[in-house]
Amino acid sequence: MNYYSLHHKSPKTTFKNAVVEGLAKDRGIYFPEAIIPLSKDFIDNISEYSNHEIAFEAIKQFVGDEIPETKLKEIIAETVSFDFPVISIDENIGTLELFHGPTMAFKDVGAKFMAKCLEYFNKDNDDEVTVLVATSGDTGGAVANGFLGAKGVNVVILYPSGKVSDIQEKQLTSLGQNITALEVNGVFDDCQDMVKTAFLDEEIKRTLTSANSINVARWLPQMFYFFFAYKQLHKQHKDIVFSVPSGNFGNICAGIMAQKLGLPVKHFVASTNVNDTVPNFLVDGVYKPKPSKATISNAMDVGNPSNFIRIQELFNNNLESLKNAFSSYSFTDDATRETMKKIYNNCGYIADPHGAVGYLGLKKHGLQENEYGVFLETAHPVKFLDVVEETLPVKVEIPEQIQKVINNKKVAIKIATYNDLKSFLIK
Repeated sequence: MNYYSLHHKSPKTTFKNAVVEGLAKDRGIYFPEAIIPLSKDFIDNISEYSNHEIAFEAIKQFVGDEIPETKLKEIIAETVSFDFPVISIDENIGTLELFHGPTMAFKDVGAKFMAKCLEYFNKDNDDEVTVLVATSGDTGGAVANGFLGAKGVNVVILYPSGKVSDIQEKQLTSLGQNITALEVNGVFDDCQDMVKTAFLDEEIKRTLTSANSINVARWLPQMFYFFFAYKQLHKQHKDIVFSVPSGNFGNICAGIMAQKLGLPVKHFVASTNVNDTVPNFLVDGVYKPKPSKATISNAMDVGNPSNFIRIQELFNNNLESLKNAFSSYSFTDDATRETMKKIYNNCGYIADPHGAVGYLGLKKHGLQENEYGVFLETAHPVKFLDVVEETLPVKVEIPEQIQKVINNKKVAIKIATYNDLKSFLIK
């Protein structure tokens, strides 16, 4: 499988090079040259396959022969090593829980898959690779955990000071070994811009790659969730609508990729907080990125989502085709808190702020008769302990995964400008 830059000014490249480079030389993100639908028989009989088998079928064409089949299956087994249950919330709404992994966030799958791919590609290389990643919250912890101790790989994580939760900060600043955290005086978009600028800086000699969802090995495995949810639901529900809490839009983009592979999905809803660049685009057709605003659903605090260009490519940059299959709505913190209360009062379920935004998206979109809505719970409520316990009459139990890091010491280097980052990288 070859990949091309969505800026169309760089040559096509292989899966391996797309993973190792992260971003094309023309600063465009990579996109697969072809998407070949899976067989109807496979989709119709998906209940007969294990999650490992489903993941392998979904991803294999995008990897090709660059990773041997036996090794790819081994990587998948290490990646998909926990449950992805759909929990009933209302009569026609359920939530897909994606927080049962090591850092209790949906990004555990993509981070582990990419780490194992990069480690395989680097196994015979004496040169070290530096993974440079920006995080608005959960990416940092997932990447830190996924790459911890990986041979020949150093990880540098940029995060916005004061704009991630305490637990998220501990997960990305306290592991040590080959993980370094840089605390940026700014917002997530500043972190992301620094990462993109570093890729194009010829003075930085070491090999750089990105572990944000701009990297194909981080982005594509997120398709797995949607197949797993469909496997659980398709015998009872034929028309499924997914509502995805969206920040950088990698997760929902992967869902649309699953749909292009043949997964029967009726509609996608991209639910955002007040960072409403995409909802506004769907109204007037003008894409106007803006500085991100801090919210209680901080993993979605993105004003210029990198993956939206991939979504546009999936619909051939045709706005009407996009709007037929995809909607997007924006919600305030007040609405998010009220919805957390509503869900809890109705069924006793504790939703984190991101999941609550996903639920709001389904309600705003409106479900037709025979449609079943699924909102993604992208992180365990413990990741947003203060918000959850301030909003709901609950005391959230601290899971084992979090207990391992909660008392660790934070270690981070403070930076303010790109030159600060560059000085760190070339020292």
